[in-house]
Amino acid sequence: MAKDFQADHLGRMNLADRRTVLRGAAAGAALFAPGAALAESGDLAAIRKAVAAGHDQAVQRLQDWIRLPSIAAENRDMEKGCAHMMALARDAGFQHVERVPTSGHPGVFATLDAGAKKWMGIYFMYDVKQYDPAEWSVPPVEARLIDKAGFGKVIMGRGAVNQKGPEATFLAALHALRAAGRKLPVNLVLVAEGEEEIGSPHFSEIVHRPDVLAAMKKCVGVIIPTGWQSPSTGGVAVNLGAKGVIEFELIASGEKWGRGPARDIHSSEKARVDSPAWRLVAALSTLVTPDGNMPVVDGYMDNVRPLTAREKALIAEAGRTMSEADAKRALGVERWIGDLPWQQALERLAAVPTINIEGLVSGYTGPGGKTVLPGRAVAKIDCRIVPNQTKDEAVAKIRAHLDKHGFQDVEMAVSGGYDPTETAEDSKLVKAELAVYARNKVPTTVYPRLAGSWPGVVFTGQPVGLPAGQFGLGHGSGAHAPDEYFVIESTNPKIAGMDDAAMGFVDFLYEIAAVG
Repeated sequence: MAKDFQADHLGRMNLADRRTVLRGAAAGAALFAPGAALAESGDLAAIRKAVAAGHDQAVQRLQDWIRLPSIAAENRDMEKGCAHMMALARDAGFQHVERVPTSGHPGVFATLDAGAKKWMGIYFMYDVKQYDPAEWSVPPVEARLIDKAGFGKVIMGRGAVNQKGPEATFLAALHALRAAGRKLPVNLVLVAEGEEEIGSPHFSEIVHRPDVLAAMKKCVGVIIPTGWQSPSTGGVAVNLGAKGVIEFELIASGEKWGRGPARDIHSSEKARVDSPAWRLVAALSTLVTPDGNMPVVDGYMDNVRPLTAREKALIAEAGRTMSEADAKRALGVERWIGDLPWQQALERLAAVPTINIEGLVSGYTGPGGKTVLPGRAVAKIDCRIVPNQTKDEAVAKIRAHLDKHGFQDVEMAVSGGYDPTETAEDSKLVKAELAVYARNKVPTTVYPRLAGSWPGVVFTGQPVGLPAGQFGLGHGSGAHAPDEYFVIESTNPKIAGMDDAAMGFVDFLYEIAAVG
């Protein structure tokens, strides 16, 4: 799951001020917003006290979770991860918790009936990305608490921000509500999967099971908890959708080709033997323009929906409030494709489908050289697709394109993926998110489409048909990378620590209960 672009708006507020708002002592029009009356009644103050009292337990809960890395790509500890997810849900007060088998790794379905009028859907993932300990400055599954300059005390470990930190923070909010003797203002339906990091190939089996589907259809909407505040501004983006994704491998081999070696042989034989590695390179070069920046698969762009006028306006507003220099610095780049100006680069990010090489694997990859002619070559590919493309259509067109260009022997092994997702700007879910961010003085941008992907289409598409998106305060970084972290105790006045982020979720649940 990829991070969105963060906003840089006016209306900044320091951490002490944000805590005051959450306690209900805000001034002016905020007192009339949903949630403020609840704060005045004492509920939020009591819950804030419970959050603080449960801080150490919440941190320990997150550390224990990080120390159990369930990695779908490696088939590592998936049943243990599912069982742990179930235990976390029970411990947080969900009355009904069950393992949901799929054609792949299992999911979890849980409900918490607080006797409220409304239901809210929550999406969790319990799997994490792979990691190489040699690339980390600390062991990646020790979940160490360390001091990070400019941020404060953080937990560093695989899954810290993607997504166990934000998810554990949401659970901390539920624990605090119960400890404070307050009933949840909404009922909850939780669905969790263990395959998000491999493209959620079986998640729809969980959500479309009749009893799960019936529970989901009662909900106002669905969120995945996040912690994406910008450390420079404290800002967040409310995304109205996300690109879809497809993950697959293209495989060239002497065995399938009928040419080249069936196994690695001495490289001197290249004088008379074909190379599957070069065969794969030739196939890949047909998929995109020579610079690699635009797909040229036959028919691939036919159904791409251009940005609407409203989407362009939202991007223009984002461009005015975001820092191009900060974005380049964070990515470690100096130029955009074609030296595009800032706004056009943002439009391209939201609008353009991609065919990306994640990795190329063939022959010897260790230190030094090894003179071999490989018998097999693999390209790991991901594609990001936009409305009105679909995963099935894109896969079929890539396969047909390869066949048409003479690469019938190049195998295509699809491991996961899903369609793009969209949520209406005037939905109750988006209104609730914006209201909570505004009440807490968090600079906010409404953005048309997350350039990364999450399986929200399972919720926004039929037969569920709900608004879905991301929500949360707090900050972390390093998803899919070494030294991933999540802020626990913030020394940066622009971003919330774990306790304030938990209170943000409390505020959000009350807002969902109140929104018309």
